[in-house]
Amino acid sequence: MVASFTPAELRMQTPTSHSLQALRRGDLAGARELRLTGGLTSLPAEIFGLADTLEVLDLTGNALTELPAEMGRLSRLRVLFCSGNRFERLPPVLGDCPELSQIGFRACGIREVPGEALPPALRWLTLTDNRIAHLPEAIGARPNLQKLMLAGNRLRGLPPGLARAGRLELVRLSANDLDAIPAWLSALPRLAWISWAGNPCEPAGAPAAAADVASADIVTGELLGEGASGRVHRALWRQGSGERPVALKLFKGAMTSDGLPEREMAACLAAGAHPNLAGALGRLTGHPDGAQGLLMPLLPANWRVLADPPSLASCSRDVYDPELRLGLGTARALATAAARAAAHLHGRGLLHGDLYAHNILWDGTEGEAVLTDFGAACLLPQGPMGAAWERVEVRAWGLLLGELLALCPPDDAGMAPLRALEADCTRGDAAARPRMADVLGDLARSGRERA
Repeated sequence: MVASFTPAELRMQTPTSHSLQALRRGDLAGARELRLTGGLTSLPAEIFGLADTLEVLDLTGNALTELPAEMGRLSRLRVLFCSGNRFERLPPVLGDCPELSQIGFRACGIREVPGEALPPALRWLTLTDNRIAHLPEAIGARPNLQKLMLAGNRLRGLPPGLARAGRLELVRLSANDLDAIPAWLSALPRLAWISWAGNPCEPAGAPAAAADVASADIVTGELLGEGASGRVHRALWRQGSGERPVALKLFKGAMTSDGLPEREMAACLAAGAHPNLAGALGRLTGHPDGAQGLLMPLLPANWRVLADPPSLASCSRDVYDPELRLGLGTARALATAAARAAAHLHGRGLLHGDLYAHNILWDGTEGEAVLTDFGAACLLPQGPMGAAWERVEVRAWGLLLGELLALCPPDDAGMAPLRALEADCTRGDAAARPRMADVLGDLARSGRERA
């Protein structure tokens, strides 16, 4: 899944110096959102003049090492971004902010997370790419906690108190030092998206057979898209006397919110070929800048993303075009494509980890689709725990099915069996959910009954 720490909704797009001047003149009285990025070593006292209105504060990319003791005066503050600063501990004063629900402290050098730093309304916590070895028990005592981003730290275990986080839906644990993922995590009633690639506990996988493609044989074209882990270009692959149009993904090599790009590459190659996966055709070698890359099938130009990633407000749920409407047959086709892709991955010992509409590309009409983005993919353990994690991903698929059905006419006669399948896949008792192979059988039966 792709995330950004700088919300697009922020209206203050002027440089920090201009914003500071406006703040000190009083021009920003009544502002609900404020962006001050770059150059700050302390928080301007004038911010507290916005205490009765300020809801979103972006302090990304400064040189802050602490926050003032008066932070609790920002009684309406809901969202705080402090990524790229110099905090060694998550500031305890955050716990004094009564409405603060979303916190982003990525790549700050944080080593310590005091329990008192976790505000009571906490819903979305991002601590990616820090140096955290331990989490406090208090993290499980935040009843609204829904999204927890911890990739790229030094965690050796998870606090047992996290088992009480009944609303937790998404967890990122990649690139830590975990020797085991506790079984109780897979039993959380709402958990649907998780990744743990790059930990000692991840099973070893057989090296994937993939063609090595020399960079000299690739003609790179226009940029098609960009995510946290890399850029995708249109390209031509010279093969003998001919050329094949392909998509080329060049990886950035930096830690993402999901984990390490090299783990994404390995998972994409291990996934193999499937008609409902945007898999890899080959691995790029000899790039002049040393970049790693994958060649992938080039989809038709009219194909598009099914939905946008979650917003600040939706937290863990995708955002669909409000004008999008689907016939039930199209919704079933989309859901079936996603289920087939996931079932194929499960059969190869892989968990996708990010089964979302924003990672599905579709034809825009009939429901032909492929599942993309292996940034959160990880290798499944053998036996009962592997099956338990598959059922966590079945919940993600069930949520997707529900979202697709919400775009269909509610009075369609074929809706009932699909709604029943949605309920089975999203039930709170994770062990009672079907596995993805069973889901495919239910989809086939409901399709025959409709016909």
